Amino acid sequence: MLGAGGARGLSHILVLEALDELGIRPALIAGCSIGAIIGAAYAAGVCGRDLHAHVETIFRDRAKAVARLLDARVGKLADLVRGLGNPVLIDGERLLDLFWPEAVPDRFEELAIPFTAVATDYHQHGEVRLTNGPLTPAVAASLAIPGLVRPVTVEGRVLIDGGAINPLPYDRMPAPGRIVLAVDASAPATESETRVPSPLEAMVGGSQILMRSVVQRMIERHPPDILIRAGAEGFGGLDFFRAKAILTAAKPVKDDVKRRLSQALERRG
Repeated sequence: MLGAGGARGLSHILVLEALDELGIRPALIAGCSIGAIIGAAYAAGVCGRDLHAHVETIFRDRAKAVARLLDARVGKLADLVRGLGNPVLIDGERLLDLFWPEAVPDRFEELAIPFTAVATDYHQHGEVRLTNGPLTPAVAASLAIPGLVRPVTVEGRVLIDGGAINPLPYDRMPAPGRIVLAVDASAPATESETRVPSPLEAMVGGSQILMRSVVQRMIERHPPDILIRAGAEGFGGLDFFRAKAILTAAKPVKDDVKRRLSQALERRG
């Protein structure tokens, strides 16, 4: 189960590399926000190593990546002056089309591994688990951070970021004989930081604080079989252009996953 966490969630890729190296194929994958983006790509058959290379390639060329982000905007800067809306708001579906590997299909039914994208129903204030039909709008809904990525309407429901209600969607996965691996990339508190965040950082950071508190309560109430804290310290939710550094810092996660999965499999006999 791959959780929310913004750029920190790129560390999920190291967990998937560990599964590949162990020769373990998940029976199913659930993802929220960045976890949904990476989880859907992996469920499509893109291995961890290829995802790693894909992400580093995308964010290595900053100018090209920024151009893609600008192409994914809903509005223009002139809209702000005319009072027509948010000029930085991003169309999540277009963003995925620009950044996902080409191997990701259009529909859930075409995935190699069953996959669930978790979103939040804006009006009903409830969790929504999307498991079939068009894939891109479902994942775009899961990552629709309010004020940054516009909401998505799926089957008549207005959906936003799944991290608002269930940032680590493992709670419905336990079953007899199943090992539930939950990967938490939410941001821990920092004790010595005094820098005042920018408005955009504060917006994303506020959602990160909320997600961390929700995850902590979930774990205290009903922990997964294996909990991996994958997000390396020192990185923020918007640090996508530090992708290589995030992936490098998260390398110890691979050994942790291998060790703990091997132990769990031995206990299960």
